[in-house]
Amino acid sequence: MTTNEVDRTRPDVHLRIGAERLTSGSGGVYGHVDPSTGKVDKEIPLAGAAEIDQAVKAAHEAFQSWSRTAPSERRRLLMRLADLIDENATEFARRGTLDNATPMTAAAGMAGTSSEWVRYYAGWADKLSGDMTAMSTDTGELGYTLPQPYGVIGIIITWNGPLISLAMKIPAALAAGNTVVVKPSEMTPFSGELFADLVEQAGIPAGVVNILPGAPEAGAALVEHPLVQKVTFTGGPETARKILHACADQMKPAVLELGGKSANIVFEDSDLDVVCPHGVFLPVALLSGQGCAFPTRMLVQRSIYDEVVAQVTAIAENITVGDPFDPAVQSGPVINQAAVDRILGMIERAEADGARLVTGGVRLTLDGDLAGGYFLEPTVFADVDPYSELAQTEVFGPVLSIIPFDTEEEAIAIANATRYGLSAYIQTKDLRRAHRMAEALVSGEVLINGAANLAVHRPFGGFGLSGFGKEGGRPGIEEFLRVKAVGIALA
Repeated sequence: MTTNEVDRTRPDVHLRIGAERLTSGSGGVYGHVDPSTGKVDKEIPLAGAAEIDQAVKAAHEAFQSWSRTAPSERRRLLMRLADLIDENATEFARRGTLDNATPMTAAAGMAGTSSEWVRYYAGWADKLSGDMTAMSTDTGELGYTLPQPYGVIGIIITWNGPLISLAMKIPAALAAGNTVVVKPSEMTPFSGELFADLVEQAGIPAGVVNILPGAPEAGAALVEHPLVQKVTFTGGPETARKILHACADQMKPAVLELGGKSANIVFEDSDLDVVCPHGVFLPVALLSGQGCAFPTRMLVQRSIYDEVVAQVTAIAENITVGDPFDPAVQSGPVINQAAVDRILGMIERAEADGARLVTGGVRLTLDGDLAGGYFLEPTVFADVDPYSELAQTEVFGPVLSIIPFDTEEEAIAIANATRYGLSAYIQTKDLRRAHRMAEALVSGEVLINGAANLAVHRPFGGFGLSGFGKEGGRPGIEEFLRVKAVGIALA
C-alpha cells in the first residue's frame, strides 16, 4: 500500500458518558491539528464541568453493580476487550498516526502492547485476596484484611501515547472493581473513541468506562469531584502540582506518572553494534523523542567515547523523517509549534553553554502538504556538561546528550544528579557491575542490556520529579485497592 492509498479520514469523536454519545459539550470545540501539516483537520467536542459531573455520576451508579460483579466475569469481559484490540490493531495504528503523527510503523506496535496490558490485569481480577493478620489464643481474636475497590477513578492522560496510556490505567482499575472517568488529551482523541467502541462491544456495562475529551476546566472538575475517590495522571509536573493541590483539599490519593531524564550508561565492554542503534532510536527517532522514559542522556566510558560519538552521529543522520503514513519513515513531527519553539530554544542555549552539536539542531522544511509540519532534524550533542540545562531538563523532543565518564562511581553520580528518577539503562557484559549499579541508581526502573520498556509484569513509575505510584505488575492493581482490616473476637 502506498501513502496515497492510506485512508486519512478523521473519525467523529463523541463524549462517551454511560450509554450516551454526545456530539457537543459545554467545553466548546477544539480544532485538532495534524502535526505533519500544521493544519486543522477535525473539530473535537469538549466536555466542560457539566459533562464531567454527568459522567462521574454515571460511573458512581455503575460502580454499585460492577464492584459486585463476579471477578471471573470481570476477567472474561477484559479478555474479550483484549481480543478486540488485537482484531482492530490495523485501525489503532491508523488512528495513532491521525492522533499525533506517530509513524504507522511505530503506532502498529502499540496495539499488541496494549492488549497484553489488558490481558495481564484481566488475569488478576479473580486472584485478589486478603491476608490473615493475627490469631491469638490469649485474646481469642482473629484478624484478616479485605482488599476493596475505591469507587470512581478519575483518569487524565497526555497526548504522546493515547492508546497505551489507556491500557496502562483502565484495565487494572476495572479488574479491581472500580469504574472510571477518563479525560484523554484533546490533541489525541481518535484512539480513545475506538477504545470506547470496543469497551461497548466487549459487553462491559454502560457507565463502567466513560471517555470524554475536555477543556481545562473539565480536568479540574474531574479531580475535584467529591465522588471521584482517586486520581491517576500521566503528564507534566506543572499540571501534576495543580492536581496534588486539588487532591489535598479532600485528602484524595493520586498516582502521578511524569517525566524523566533517563541515563543510558555505556561501558567499554558492551556491544556497540547493538548499543548505539538502541541508544539513538529510542530517544531520537521513536515518537520523535516525545517519551518520558527514553534514555536521553548517554553516559559513555571515556575509552570508547569518540567511537560511540561517531557511531551515534552516523545513525542519527540516517534516520528517515517525513510523512508518518510512509512505511519507510522512522520519525515524524513533534506535536505542535510550541514544541518546535521550545526545543529549538533549548538547542540554541545548549550551544551557548558549550555543548558540541554534532548533527541536527534545525527545523526541517518538507515538500507539499508537509511543508507546514512540525519536523525537526534528529539532534545529537556531545561533550555535554552534566549539570547544564540540556542535561538536567526534559527536552521531550529528538535530542540526545552524550556525556563522558571515567569510573563506575562517576557514572552513578552523574546519572543520579537530576531531580528525575523514572528510568535508567545499563549496557555492560559484567553482570556483577550491572547489579551493583541497579541498586545504586535512583530510578523507578533499571533496564539492562536492552530489556524492553513497558513490560506489563514490571512495575513502572518514578521517584522525585518523575512522580509516584506504579503502573504494571502487582503494584499496578494494588494502586486501585484500599485495604480494610477486620478483627473478630472469638472468646
